[in-house]
Amino acid sequence: MNYKLDFTPVIDGLPNLLLGCLGTFLLAICGMLLAIIIGIGGVALRDSALKPARWLVIAFVELIRNTPFLVQIFFIYFALPLTGIRLDPTPTAIIALGINGGAYAIEIIRGGVQSIPKGQMEAGLALGLHKAQVFRLIILKPALRAIYPSLTSQFVLLTLTTSIASAISAYELTSVSQRIESESFRSFEVYFTVTVFYFVISWLMMRIFALFSARYFKYPVK
Repeated sequence: MNYKLDFTPVIDGLPNLLLGCLGTFLLAICGMLLAIIIGIGGVALRDSALKPARWLVIAFVELIRNTPFLVQIFFIYFALPLTGIRLDPTPTAIIALGINGGAYAIEIIRGGVQSIPKGQMEAGLALGLHKAQVFRLIILKPALRAIYPSLTSQFVLLTLTTSIASAISAYELTSVSQRIESESFRSFEVYFTVTVFYFVISWLMMRIFALFSARYFKYPVK
């Protein structure tokens, strides 16, 4: 085997790879925010008194969790234009990531909500709070504290899932690496470097989540 390692194309393309990392971060963060909104809203509808709303959320969760993310992003990017809705690759990726992550967030958050004793809800109602206030002030934060590890693990997975957005040419790390590889044919060097970058991104995300947990979800110590 006479293959010789040559990282020159990687070094030359390092500025573009770093910009690709930034694109991955932006996709992940925007997707996470949308997923949280969908997750909290979905839980509120899932436990509402409106039966059609409950069935709609159940159908949404089952549909998203039982179809591949690649098919979902292709549907948004290629099928929706047939209805007159046209989106650029980056907004498409954010929406697809948010929808996919939101379906999982609904079930994770719902599990946390159900772990809260009913006595706390009844106490909030007895104090004259509305159901929305009870949900926001009494249920949501303890529930998020309980499911925070599961939710952050899902978001780290969502960060890695951004690589699939390269299938529609969204600007992120994998799409940048594909361009460098197609020009240099140094597959091992390019994808080895990208692997290291994704590992660093995942580690940074976990550290950020850990700091956030220590700041907002830490139990008080006497």
